[in-house]
Parts: sequence; C-alpha cells; structure tokens
Amino acid sequence: MSLERAVRAKIAGKRNPEMDKEAQEWIEAIIAEKFPAGQSYEDVLKDGQVLCKLINVLSPNAVAKVNSSGGQFKFMENINNFQKALKEYGVPDIDVFQTVDLYEKKDIANVTNTIFALGRATYKHADFKGPFLGPKPADECKRDFTEEQLKAGQTIVGLQAGSNKGATQAGQNLGAGRKILLGK
Repeated sequence: MSLERAVRAKIAGKRNPEMDKEAQEWIEAIIAEKFPAGQSYEDVLKDGQVLCKLINVLSPNAVAKVNSSGGQFKFMENINNFQKALKEYGVPDIDVFQTVDLYEKKDIANVTNTIFALGRATYKHADFKGPFLGPKPADECKRDFTEEQLKAGQTIVGLQAGSNKGATQAGQNLGAGRKILLGK
C-alpha cells in the first residue's frame, strides 16, 4: 500500500457519519433550509456559501459578501471569510479547519469538528437561544483557599514523579538486564 493511500485511509477512518449527520441537521435548523437532495454533506459545504449563511445567522453581517459564482478562488474566499468570522465569534484558532480540508475534501472530519466547535461557542452568546450543537463547555471553577489550607498542602509528599525526597525507584530491576547480541 502506498503512503498516500495509507494516509487517505487513516483520515477517512477519523470520519464519523453520525457526527456529519448531526452537524448537517444543526446547520439546516439554524439557516432554516434543507440541504439539496442527492448531494453529499461535503459537496454542499464545499463552496462555502452555506457556511457563510450559517455564521451570518449566528452573527449578523459577519461575512459581508458571499460569492455565489466566480470559480474556485471566489469559493475559497468564502471559506476563508467563514474561518475569519469563526475566530471573531469565539471559536479557538486550533479548532478551525484548513481551507483545503473542505475545498479539496482532504479532511472532512476536521470540518465537522470545526462545526461542533462553533456549536459549542454558541453557548457563550447569551443572545443565542438555540438549537445548540455538542456539549456545553465548562465554566470557570474558581476556588479560594485560605493561607492555612495552602500551608497544609505543602506538607503532603507528592509521589507522582517517582521520588520521595531523594529516594527513587532506581535499581528496581531484579535479575540480569536484557542484552542484545548483534551479528548472531
């Protein structure tokens, strides 16, 4: 098997059809339109028009101009504008897919993960009433400790690193060590 085919198989293995379906249903609910029958999920999203429409519903005028014709570069511009609007909406940069992941269908699972990240970001906007996609992100859990509690924590010996004030686990191997003999 060639390396390229192995990489493609690994990327395809990451894809979850149930997540794709859930993301598609969420997009349809937000934009109040169904995807065209007979077209696949990635084909509908490929030109970026649906994605721009989605972000414009969530954040009005986030993408000022949506290109509906003009060829490859105009459609890739739609995707880039969507990505820029995502970051402004609150989606972390690490959760945003690359343009080629969608346009050249290199990693559709990554595109779906970005849509789920957008769904999580909607929880942070109080003006958005739903529907939501994915689990609600955790809020801050701020804790206030007294000086007495902090000092009590200093007396506890942490053994996570495998040492206890100079005592280590060195020499724990019993018996002969493993020997590798070359040339036999």
